[in-house]
Amino acid sequence: MTEEPARRRRLAPLWRGVIETGFIIFLFYSNLLMGEFTRANGTGKSLATALADIATPTNFAIAVISALVGYAVVEFLRKRV
Repeated sequence: MTEEPARRRRLAPLWRGVIETGFIIFLFYSNLLMGEFTRANGTGKSLATALADIATPTNFAIAVISALVGYAVVEFLRKRV
């Protein structure tokens, strides 16, 4: 029975990292989506069209790299402060 809390403590930082990087990726894509609608505010522009414009492998790679760098910075600051 004492093994379960120890295992939970080991997984907690991993889950926190997944949640924080996922949130950074969400913010990245929401910013891209808002910019897409601001830049191309033409008639016939739908949500599906905007999502197709921003859902590219390049944007995903940028989002993941940015999320990992952001997570590393937040963890560094969390330990320093």
